[in-house]
Amino acid sequence: MTRVLVAGIGNIFLGDDGFGPEVVRRIPPLTDTAVRVTDYGIRGMHLAYDLLDEWDALVLVDALPDRGAPGELRVFRAEPDTAAAGLDAHAMDPGAVFAAVQALGGTVPPTVIVGCQIASIAEGIGLTAPVAAAIEPAIAAVESVLADISQNQNQNHSHRQEV
Repeated sequence: MTRVLVAGIGNIFLGDDGFGPEVVRRIPPLTDTAVRVTDYGIRGMHLAYDLLDEWDALVLVDALPDRGAPGELRVFRAEPDTAAAGLDAHAMDPGAVFAAVQALGGTVPPTVIVGCQIASIAEGIGLTAPVAAAIEPAIAAVESVLADISQNQNQNHSHRQEV
């Protein structure tokens, strides 16, 4: 059984930075009990401690600055080995979380980021129109990533049985 953590990260009080929490809040209940979907908000150390458990994969849902037009989705692999060297217990960017996990003696699982280009991180609750329009496509992207992870795990398991 493939254990996957889907983590929504971001600050709901800073406009589009609340994209990750909003997406994970709207993900329909999953039948796969090995997948946990959690809104971490700005609790980076909470996520780091949870990553000390054995996870086969991590899917981060987050707002992205300077990655294209507002509302544009990007799905890409993160490289935990290039995590920021400094440990900041109050930071929530993926590099800081990866550094915290490593500082605590853990290993970051293979990580995919489903991110959305922001339009504004001005103080206030609520997403801008282009970012709000990206929520349903982001949910579909998370579901696709989960399907890919499951398929790859099943192929790896089948290959081990054949050897």
